[in-house]
Amino acid sequence: MSIRTILVVLLAVMFGLSAAWGVNQLRTPVLVEGKIDTAQIVVAALDIPRGQVLQETDVVLRDWPKDMLPTGAMSSLKDATSRSAMYPLVAGEPVLERKLASAESGRGLASLVPAGMRAYTIQSSKVAATVAGFVLPGNRVDVLLNLRGQPNDETGGGSTTTLLQSVEILAVNQNLDAPAENKTNPNDLQSVTLLVTPDQAALLDLGQNLGVLTLSLRNPEDKSQADTRPAVLADVRYRQEKPVALPDAIKGLLPELKEETKKEPETFQIVTLRGSQRGNVQVTKP
Repeated sequence: MSIRTILVVLLAVMFGLSAAWGVNQLRTPVLVEGKIDTAQIVVAALDIPRGQVLQETDVVLRDWPKDMLPTGAMSSLKDATSRSAMYPLVAGEPVLERKLASAESGRGLASLVPAGMRAYTIQSSKVAATVAGFVLPGNRVDVLLNLRGQPNDETGGGSTTTLLQSVEILAVNQNLDAPAENKTNPNDLQSVTLLVTPDQAALLDLGQNLGVLTLSLRNPEDKSQADTRPAVLADVRYRQEKPVALPDAIKGLLPELKEETKKEPETFQIVTLRGSQRGNVQVTKP
């Protein structure tokens, strides 16, 4: 084999290897290592129920991207411990300043009451019977007051009025956190503690001593004040509400009701005899 042939073969092999290496480089993704700036923040090490005082074993420090730090994040375990959780925390969730009671507020129910507010307990086995036990700590409710009157007064013997609206429940019985099944046995309901202002606490005390307090459950996001008026027995006794007009969208889902054909009344002829006198009586069947 000549030298020229050997050189051609060597060049062909070199060019082939170069082409294969270039194709392989194009198919291999280029990894660009970028350093992410992080900071250590306090997160929950386990699920923490509402009202529990945080211990050192309940929280840990974890690296968190600096550009994604939540507002109020804490960087010291000491600042988070010995404080009550005002809201439930799940494992891995950042522990925020606004979710903890102040260190001076102590522990228990008192730590969940903000400055200027009051906790008032309604003691009654009937207080939550109207919502079948579906009242849990953290829910919002309206408080209804029922008063009995005299049959000859302007109420006709009794009235029910919406005393307070959109009030938060702090505790049900002695429980500060909702049970796992998100329902309370209605037979076990003896008390409900509400978060109210001092003036509202006075209204609840007056209503509890003079009448019966019950609750109506609200959507947690609904904090608006409804325009209500008292219901009195004089209005309810002979009240007949008109049927509510259904929207067209709902009407299309209901089966059509065929109107019954109105039947003509049947008529009968009855012949009467009185001695020698004969008569006819016409009777219509309804």
